[in-house]
Order: sequence, then structure tokens, then C-alpha cells
Amino acid sequence: MKCQAKLGYIVRSMRSLFSKLPFRISRATSDRSWPWNLAKTLTQTAVFWGVFLYLVPVTILDFESRIGLVRYDHPVLDVFAVVGFVIASLGGLSSGVTMAIAGRGTPLPVDTASRLVVVGPYRYIRNPMAFFGLAQGFFVGLYLGSYFVFPYVFLGGWIWNRYVRPIEEAELAARFGVAYETYRNRVPCWWFRKF
Repeated sequence: MKCQAKLGYIVRSMRSLFSKLPFRISRATSDRSWPWNLAKTLTQTAVFWGVFLYLVPVTILDFESRIGLVRYDHPVLDVFAVVGFVIASLGGLSSGVTMAIAGRGTPLPVDTASRLVVVGPYRYIRNPMAFFGLAQGFFVGLYLGSYFVFPYVFLGGWIWNRYVRPIEEAELAARFGVAYETYRNRVPCWWFRKF
């Protein structure tokens, strides 16, 4: 019962924190050129990937080895993981480039796109960057042979879906109105619509 109360407290605290953070401050980018927006997007992507797809998983792997958890290893899984990671990375990069060029902005919360992006990967899935980022995390876990990276990836997806996505969608609906609502009703959030 004590553990359940602590978990409830943590969930309520996270909900309160995430509801107050300005994930998208309705500040569209300035009139800078798309190359500048692309440079900012690629910088954010490099930092995000370095932290969440390298540092955190390697730290998790180190923890697993310290507690004596043996990695699983299979050469076919390694090839599958590398190919999957490359495909997911290309999807994530394509999404960022589309945001920078078509949206005239970045995925950065304080430098958001000034236009609703409904082309490229966004034509088939509402938040391809989250989808591809989670896929990358899955393939990193597979490649590392880590058991604990998968719950880390699942937790990241759960946090994004539960706390970040509703805030982001409310902000998009407020900024783009009917155009966003039409897009939201037509394009799924977590799985690709038919081509």
C-alpha cells in the first residue's frame, strides 16, 4: 500500500509538472531562412539522439552489467537492429527536414513551426518524430542486448503520449483551428494511415 501511494504521488506530480511546462509556447519562428531553421532542427536532433539514444541506453547497459545481468546476443538481431535503426533515423531526419522547410520552423518548443505541416511523413502519421524516435530506442535496445532499455523506451512513449501530446495538440488546435482538427481526424497518431 505504501508503494502504491508513492506511485500515485509520483504520477500526480508528473501530471502537474507537465501540465505547466510550456512544451509549445505559441511563438512561431522568426522570418529566418529555412536553412537556419534546418540547422537548428539538426542541432536539436543531434543533442536529442546523443542523450536519449546513446548516453541513457549506455548508462542502462552499465547498470545491467553491475547487477550481473548478462546481455543477450545474436548476430541476426544485430543486423536487424542496425537496419531498423538506420530506417528509423532516416524517417526522423526526414520529419525534421520537413518541419524546417514546409513548417518554416523547428520541433523546438520555443521555436515552433509557423505553418501546419501536413506533408512528407506528416501526411501519414501525426507525430512521426516521436514514432521514429521510439523505434530508434527499440533498435538501440535490441543492438545492445539490453533488457532494461525496452522499459525505458516504453516509459518515454507513455510520458509523451500521456503528458506531452495533449498539450501539443491543444496548442496546435488553438493556433490552426479547423485545419488542425481536420488533419487530426484524418491522420492517426501512432500508426501510419494507408498510403
